Amino acid sequence: METLNAIDCFVRSAEAGSFAEAARRLGLTPAAVGKNVARLEASMGVRLFQRSTRRLSLTEDGERFLGEVSEGLASIKSALANLGNSAGQPSGTLKVSMGLAFAIDYMVPLLGEFLARYPAIEPDWHFDNRQVDLIGQGFDAAIGGGFELPPGVIARELAPAHRVLVAAPDYFAGGAEPRHPQDLAALDGILIRSPQTGRIRTWPLRTRDNQQAPVTLKPRMTLSDPGAACQAASLGYGVALVSLPHAAAYLNDGRLRRVLPEWYVDGGALSLYFPAQRILPAKTRAFIDFVVEHFRQHDLATRLSAI
Repeated sequence: METLNAIDCFVRSAEAGSFAEAARRLGLTPAAVGKNVARLEASMGVRLFQRSTRRLSLTEDGERFLGEVSEGLASIKSALANLGNSAGQPSGTLKVSMGLAFAIDYMVPLLGEFLARYPAIEPDWHFDNRQVDLIGQGFDAAIGGGFELPPGVIARELAPAHRVLVAAPDYFAGGAEPRHPQDLAALDGILIRSPQTGRIRTWPLRTRDNQQAPVTLKPRMTLSDPGAACQAASLGYGVALVSLPHAAAYLNDGRLRRVLPEWYVDGGALSLYFPAQRILPAKTRAFIDFVVEHFRQHDLATRLSAI
């Protein structure tokens, strides 16, 4: 087990480029990580890293060793975790990342049923609209959409990632309602800044028959959270372009209505992401199956489609 821990420290250090960052991810001290890697090098009789004051870099032997052990290490750790399951049931800390508004509307309400079914699993859920480094930061899974699939990660699609234009029901009282996307230029826009890039992303609108047009809202305010954008729109501050999972509750209870309802943005898919491993930890498999089953039973893929 001591050798396994040393290899784990080596792999994390190689991924992070420093002992300090590897230590943060492993919950150890930088000194402990450095000593474990040094012991591994001594036992193998090779140098795995070139060390500098700024960054670690792999030697040729280190590169070769990393390629040989990375996948095997993940499989061994998963096998050990599954072997240690409580009374044969999935167990352990389940570290998952998802957006705050999505979590409040769709995931937190499921906690009671999930914990009743899997009492030995302890959820450790992180609410952040940013894309996380699933493998590097040690997450078991993440839920999100609108980004490319990183290497070593696979996904289960949950629902379309459609965005729609919304406004308060009385926003157009006394004024003309837009009939075409070009009419949006005269309307106050509630814009959303991308948490990944810090920029306001431009999205092309489309229809079911593949007509396309740009979104040309007049900037009135910029927010960094889609839940806040929905709230601002419901208060009559302007028109927002938001994902349907965030807007659905507002649309269902009448606080918002769609603007140009035949137009929408296709942002790909809302998916559940997890590391590609031959042996997936039982706790992760249980979570994936539970969420996929819930979306299927409640037909959320259809309910969250703009078409």
